[in-house]
Amino acid sequence: MDHEKDPQLTEREIQILRLVAQGLTNKEIAYALNIAERTVEYHLGEIFRRLEVSSRIAAVVKAQKMGLLIV
Repeated sequence: MDHEKDPQLTEREIQILRLVAQGLTNKEIAYALNIAERTVEYHLGEIFRRLEVSSRIAAVVKAQKMGLLIV
């Protein structure tokens, strides 16, 4: 577990990660947050980049290990 790097996720990114962790699709997340699906995709790209992962599952697991998510 690498706690040295703080990825500095925004509140919106954490909000999206919580919904990803609940199993929602990008479309469902967009609907729930009243934003465009493309905006969800953008935020997920930023999340993946900041957490240095390449999948939704890896992002959720890493965020949980770092204490960023309590699901």
